[in-house]
Amino acid sequence: MYVCPVFSLKAQLTVNGTVFDLSKRNYVENVKVESTGGKKTITDSLGHYRIAVSEKDSLTFIYQDKPTQKFAVKDITDFNQFDISLLVHVKSKYSTLKEVVVMAKSYRQDSMENRQNYAEYYNFHKPTIKTSISPDGAVGADLDEIINMFRFRRNKHLKAFRARLEQQEQDKFVDYRFNKTFVKRITRLEGAELDTFMIRYRPSYEFASLADEVTFNKYILNASYGFKLDLLKQEDPKLRVR
Repeated sequence: MYVCPVFSLKAQLTVNGTVFDLSKRNYVENVKVESTGGKKTITDSLGHYRIAVSEKDSLTFIYQDKPTQKFAVKDITDFNQFDISLLVHVKSKYSTLKEVVVMAKSYRQDSMENRQNYAEYYNFHKPTIKTSISPDGAVGADLDEIINMFRFRRNKHLKAFRARLEQQEQDKFVDYRFNKTFVKRITRLEGAELDTFMIRYRPSYEFASLADEVTFNKYILNASYGFKLDLLKQEDPKLRVR
């Protein structure tokens, strides 16, 4: 009886994002967001939208009755922050919509560039004895590998730096997914309370990299309930468990 409903939930996706104006600094509210699947929503005062879609849908943004091109859901790389910039100025009467610029997230690109720049460290492997073939066809030991086996300080340095680079990359991924803007939208926390929440409930890299959108959002929401309850207990001693 419950197989079909569960399947339907898994097939449904949610796209979140923000619509900016030409400056990429000002939010654009009252932008209609429509999917070819029939779902509709509108951006709020912060330009944010949230819409349920399926993998076969496409999204269209409509501002002052001017529709953009359609964006296929299957081509969206980040459902959590699909931000776009409209070529309009929200503070003026200009309403001609000629094109749309998609603001791609830079995390993946930065990660790839980082690995290219530090390829020597990421590709480091413990030196071992290998064979090599000379131009005349003679087979012998690889002298470079033999020399590297005894360069203990160099090997230790490369290994340690690679570990540091990998840790930094993992930290950046958690920062990318568990960011203040996204957490604030779910928890409605602000200021010092938000700062404390970000530190106390920062997820591990393993969880952030493996959890799907529903699981990740549910973690943040449930954590916010516990956090807010603790705040209430601090304000009202009667709520404290003896």
